[in-house]
Amino acid sequence: MNGTSAPPRFVVRTMIATLAVLGFVLSAVFVVVAINVHQRERGTVVEKLETGHRMLTALEERRARELRAQVATLAENPTLKAALDTFNAEATLADAHVRRELIATVDRELEKLALRIVPDVLAVSAPDGSVVAVAGRRAAEWTLDVARSAKRDGFGDSYVTLATGVFKFASAPVIIQNATLGTLHLATALDDRFARELSALSGAGTLIVSGERLLATTAPEMRPALTPAKLTELRTVESIRVADREYAVRLFFIAGDAAVYGIESIDEMTRESLRSALRGLLLIAVGAFLLAAIASGWLALTIARPIDRLSRSLTEMTQSRNFENLLSPTGYTLEIDSLTAAFNSMMRAVNSAESETRSAYVGAIRALALALDARDPYTAGHSERVGAISVAIGREMQLAEEQLEILRLGALLHDIGKIGISDDVLRKPGALSAEEFELIKEHPAMGARILRSVPFLAPHLPIVELHHERPDGKGYPHCLQGEEIPVVARIVHVADAFDAMTSARAYRPAWTSQEALRELWRYAGTQFDAEVVQALAAALRSADFGSQFVDETVSVAAVTRKLAVVGARHA
Repeated sequence: MNGTSAPPRFVVRTMIATLAVLGFVLSAVFVVVAINVHQRERGTVVEKLETGHRMLTALEERRARELRAQVATLAENPTLKAALDTFNAEATLADAHVRRELIATVDRELEKLALRIVPDVLAVSAPDGSVVAVAGRRAAEWTLDVARSAKRDGFGDSYVTLATGVFKFASAPVIIQNATLGTLHLATALDDRFARELSALSGAGTLIVSGERLLATTAPEMRPALTPAKLTELRTVESIRVADREYAVRLFFIAGDAAVYGIESIDEMTRESLRSALRGLLLIAVGAFLLAAIASGWLALTIARPIDRLSRSLTEMTQSRNFENLLSPTGYTLEIDSLTAAFNSMMRAVNSAESETRSAYVGAIRALALALDARDPYTAGHSERVGAISVAIGREMQLAEEQLEILRLGALLHDIGKIGISDDVLRKPGALSAEEFELIKEHPAMGARILRSVPFLAPHLPIVELHHERPDGKGYPHCLQGEEIPVVARIVHVADAFDAMTSARAYRPAWTSQEALRELWRYAGTQFDAEVVQALAAALRSADFGSQFVDETVSVAAVTRKLAVVGARHA
C-alpha cells in the first residue's frame, strides 16, 4: 500500500482532470481568439475597401479630366488635321482606290499618335459619325458609331458597351478655322489591365461586372465560381462566399453599364492574423501545460495519493476482512490526516465490534458444545479436550497460528451435529444397531449444515464435516482418501479417537495413554493418519498432557512402510 511502484489511480485521475480542464480552457480561448480575429479582420477589410472607394472616386475624377485633356491635345495635331481635311474634301468625289488611299493617310497619322500614348483605342470619325480610322491594341473592337450609343457618368466620361466589353472614352472635335473636320476618340477598355491598375491604386482586389457578365478580375481563380447568380448577388450584399471563402465587397463606382467592385478575402486576412496569434497562444499553452502538470503532480502527491491509499486500504480490508493494520498519518495535509484518524477510529470500532461478535459467537458455541457434552455424563468436557489435544498436535506439526485457531474452535464444534441425534441413541449403553450407527454417521453433515449460516465459521466447516474421514477411504460422509482429507480434519479425527479411548464409558473403563496410543499406531495409515499419530506421540513425550509416555515399539520407518502397503492396496 506504499503506492511507489505505480502512480495511484487518484494521482492519474487528478492529473488527467487538471490537464483536461486546462485543455478545455485553452480550446475556449482559441475559439474566442479566432472569433475576435475574424471580426477584427472583417472590420479591417471593410475599412480597407472603404478607403479604396474614397481614393478611387477622387482618382477617377482626375483621370477623367486627364483623359479629356489628353484627347483635346491630340485633336490639335496639325498633320492629323491636314489628313482629315484632305479626306473630307476629296473622299466624296474620289473612286474607291483613292478613298482607300485617303483613309490610309489618316490611319498613318493616327498610328503615329498611338505610338506616343499606347492607348486601347484611338479613333477618328467623320462629321456624320462614321469611323474613318482606328488605332490601338483593341482597335479591331471599335466598329460602332460610339457617339450615338455612348452613356455618360458623373465624372463627365462617356462609356460604350460593345460585344467584347465596356469602354470608357473621351472625345474632342478636330477643327480647322472654325470648321469641324471630325471627332477624335480616346478609349480605355474596362478589362483585366484596367482592373490591375485599379487594384494597384486601391490595394484591394477588383471585379468589373456588366449585368450578369464578368468583364475583368484581379483574381482569376474566382472566375469559375462567379456564376451569373453570384454576380447578381454582389449588388445587394456586403460579403459573399465564393469557392468556400468569404469575401468583403464594396462598390467602387459605376462605369456606364459596368460596375466596379472592390473585393478582399476575409478568410485570407484572418488566416494570417490567426496564424500569428496561434504561435503566441501555442507558447502560452505549452507553458501552461507544463505548469499544470507540475501543479497537478504536486496536488496529486499531497492530496490525491493519500486519498488513494485510504481508498485502496479500505478495499483491501473489506476484501480480506483484516482490519488490524491501521493507516499512519500522511503528514501532507491536516484534512487528510483528520480523515485518516477518523478512518482508523472507525476501524478500531469495527475490530472491537467484530471481536465482540466473535466472542459472543464462540461463547454461544462453547455453551452449546458444553450443553451437548452434558447430555451424557461420560462425554462431559469431550469437545474442550479434543480442542486442546488438536492444538498440541498442530504445534508439533508446526502449523501456523491461524490454523491452530481453526483447530481450537473447529474441534470444539466437531460434534455439533449430534444436537439432532436423540438421547436414546447417543446415551445407549450397549452396541449400536446398524440403523443407529447410520443415524450417528449423519452428524458431520448435519453439523456442517448448521454452521454454514455463520460466515466467519467457514474455515471450520472441513473439521466439522470431515473429521470421520479415513486415509483408507472407508470413513464418512464422503469416503475421502489420504491427502484429499484436510490436515485439520485428520488431526481432529486422531484427537477425537484418543480422547474417546482415554475416557470411561458405561460399557468399558478408560484406557491408559499408552494403550490408546498403541491402538492408534495399530491403525495408523488405514483408519488414522500416521503423521498425525506421530505428532500426538511427540506431544505426549513433551508432557503436554502430564504424561511421560514413550512408545518404543513402533518406528516412523515402520509407519511409512505400512502407509505404502495401504496405498498400494487401495490403488
